[in-house]
Amino acid sequence: MTTLIKGGQVLSPAGATTADVLVDGERIAAVAAPGVLIEAEEIIDATGKYVMPGGIDAHTHMEMPFGGTHSVDTFGTGTTAAAWGGTTTIIDFAVQAKGTSLLSTLDKWHEKADGNCAIDYGFHMIVSDVNDTTLKEMSACVDGGVGSFKMFMAYPGVFYSTDGEILLAMQRAREIGATIMMHAENGIAIDQLAAQAVAAGKVDPVQHGLTRPPELEGEATSRAIQLANVTGAPLYIVHLSASQALAAVAEAREGGQNVFAETCPQYLYLSIEDLAKPGFEGAKYVASPPLRDKSHQPDLWRGLRTNDLSVVSTDHCPFCFKDQKELGRGDFRAIPNGIPSVEHRMDLLHQGVVAGELSLGRWVETCSATPARMFGLYPRKGVIAAGSDADIVIYDPAAKQTLSAETHHMNVDYSAYEGFEITGKVDTVLSRGRVVVSPSGFTGSTSHGKFLSRQLNQYLN
Repeated sequence: MTTLIKGGQVLSPAGATTADVLVDGERIAAVAAPGVLIEAEEIIDATGKYVMPGGIDAHTHMEMPFGGTHSVDTFGTGTTAAAWGGTTTIIDFAVQAKGTSLLSTLDKWHEKADGNCAIDYGFHMIVSDVNDTTLKEMSACVDGGVGSFKMFMAYPGVFYSTDGEILLAMQRAREIGATIMMHAENGIAIDQLAAQAVAAGKVDPVQHGLTRPPELEGEATSRAIQLANVTGAPLYIVHLSASQALAAVAEAREGGQNVFAETCPQYLYLSIEDLAKPGFEGAKYVASPPLRDKSHQPDLWRGLRTNDLSVVSTDHCPFCFKDQKELGRGDFRAIPNGIPSVEHRMDLLHQGVVAGELSLGRWVETCSATPARMFGLYPRKGVIAAGSDADIVIYDPAAKQTLSAETHHMNVDYSAYEGFEITGKVDTVLSRGRVVVSPSGFTGSTSHGKFLSRQLNQYLN
């Protein structure tokens, strides 16, 4: 089937251009000046709207086990919600448990996702058990289209890796061209601070933030950068939240090191004031790293403009307030970590455009084009160009909406952005040429999405 999207402003990292887009089957067939393309089986009028590459959320956790429970979005519900918000690709994390192999873990996540996704998807691998077998299997993962491996300097006893283990994994990554992704917080020191708080009777959700100070994110980020420097491995800092960590990344990048970083909408818009909401409301905002003082936010926006922060992902890891977040009543350490936002990333970053924090081109870069290149999907994804997958979002920049749990499509009982008034809204979404979201609603299928075997990081020098 052919579809002609006409009259819109086609967005790229260079900005906006008036053009028409012809889709033939699953691919973009042509991008041309208005009026050149005139015939198609279906015509979509995008006058007054943006036509942009589908969003790529490079950090999600669907059906993730954590703290005796699991995140409540399945691959089906989570990818459907993502589509509603203009995201047409997710990269989720396959979680290696201690004592298991990487390849058996990857097989398990394939089983979860296969035939259950509304949009296309790929995987990163969480490495929590570094040994000879794991190091050998990293190469097989790369062959299977998974070239990025996440490690943790936090969560001792669960995901935590020692500096020595990180060094070994980085050496292996350097050999095979893979990227190490790092959760950079000093988990050993944090656990001590948390234990001291509980012993003193300080058990409310705000203590989650107070016992994970930004200095310990900055320290861990600096340490990870030095380990990467010693080994020559490329490093990607996930969910960066603090000015101290950003300064370390900026210094490394200025020195020519292959260090990259992402931030998330929650760190741009929410703060420790949300964690301190009265009663137990602050539990809704517990994530790691924690929400920071608002004084960090201008630095993060600046980092996005200067490319010291290259990507905006969500770290979407939804736990219901009732029964799940409530596990931590009386001890903030037992609150499952995660904030739901896969549906709202594109809108929240467009709000940054409205506020003058980002240009249109930078919006497209951080949400689509850069994650495509960073994780080996470009030019199949992340661009409106002939030959690319027809993952296309038609976006109405003038529409108004109010974010709320009553209207979102994520499988979670609250919204971290309840009552946020947003300018801009997704109108229509195509995934590989198929309209999956239209003004009339969701028209896709949870069997539509395909696994993406990814190439290596395309920014490596």
